[in-house]
Amino acid sequence: MIPPDSLSDRLFDTLCSIPLIDPHTHIDPLSPHCETLADILTYHYYTELVHSTGMPREVIEHPDLSAKEKLSRLIDFLDRIDNTIQHEWIMEMCRVFFDFHEDALTPENWESVYDSSEKKMASDSWETSVLETSGIEKVFLTNDFDDPLEGWDTQRYVPCLRCDDLVFHLSRPEVQGRLEHVTNISVKDVRTFSMAIASLFEHFTSHGAKACAVSLPPDFLPVSRIPSDIDPLLQQLFLGKNLSESERRAVQQYVFWILAQCCQEYSLPFQLMIGVHRQVYRRGVYQGQDLFDQQTSLFQFRELFNAFPNVKFPISVLTSSQNQELVAYSWIFPNVYCFGHWWYSNVPTFIDRDERARIQAVPKTKQMGWYSDVYKLEFALPKCHMYRRVLANILAEDFVLARNWSEDRAIDLGKQILRTNVETVFDIH
Repeated sequence: MIPPDSLSDRLFDTLCSIPLIDPHTHIDPLSPHCETLADILTYHYYTELVHSTGMPREVIEHPDLSAKEKLSRLIDFLDRIDNTIQHEWIMEMCRVFFDFHEDALTPENWESVYDSSEKKMASDSWETSVLETSGIEKVFLTNDFDDPLEGWDTQRYVPCLRCDDLVFHLSRPEVQGRLEHVTNISVKDVRTFSMAIASLFEHFTSHGAKACAVSLPPDFLPVSRIPSDIDPLLQQLFLGKNLSESERRAVQQYVFWILAQCCQEYSLPFQLMIGVHRQVYRRGVYQGQDLFDQQTSLFQFRELFNAFPNVKFPISVLTSSQNQELVAYSWIFPNVYCFGHWWYSNVPTFIDRDERARIQAVPKTKQMGWYSDVYKLEFALPKCHMYRRVLANILAEDFVLARNWSEDRAIDLGKQILRTNVETVFDIH
């Protein structure tokens, strides 16, 4: 390994000076930042970790608990996870944003941090300060399909059409009602459904949307369906009638394919987050129930990639075996891109292994190394610093030292992976 105060540190410092576009988050632009320290520490990464150490879910999920009381209960378990990178994120946020320089939050000191941070977060300038400190210029959102896309600066917070409800929950009356309400189209069949989806894309692109996104389970098979076969199924669905499991899957495949067609027509990249099983641990804390397995193969997506050569597919996977497959598909398919390090793979050891493979094998124009996936702005900084540190080490070891690249050339590669490709793929000017 490269010693401290070295080449890697110089590269890291330079990478930190590059302002970024965050191309995938769950930020609410009407409430983008934390209001209290509890908003940080009750993020599901922490509640699920301490729950796994023995904290009963009910300890922090009682409906009558205040934010401060929830935090007081969680603090007692925090030392059990102080070895994790997620805990280091907490400490970095406390150091950078709240001038807290002790080794840990403890039952003895947390309240003073809570009170002082609450005052800082209440400032009118806090949002801008967090973005500037984090070095982030634009933030992509994941907007519900019926989001009016109003009330915020779409130059700072970029709309992105999230499609999960349309693909997987169209049988729910409330989803059907939302679709008809937002489009003013009475959906009855394939024809009117296609009109409604086109209306959504018109709405989103007219408000500056730059992407479409969906999270797909491991067994989802995206294939083309004949509209005349799906028409009677959609008619039944919108009449409130039940479909068989195979019929529901056929409708899901049809809806997904229509979305891909619209991405092609409206020139939107289609972000695919592949491989999540929902509610594996049904007694888990809120948002701490979902996991993955090894079933997913990009071979399932071959028809999709071949059918839409002009649609850019930034793809996120959750295991290193899937990453090897993503490397190969990005190697061959012009429309397949490596996209970030997501969720359970967003740990330095996994990032290091997966990122080295991508940088060594995939064209440099085909990679977007980082997105935050955050729900609140404050988390972008430690997540980005973690990735930048790994990237700096890779550039130092594998390019400057091993291949005799200049530092400037290595930095140019880092900038391309961190920023330039995001601008190009998502058409950011």
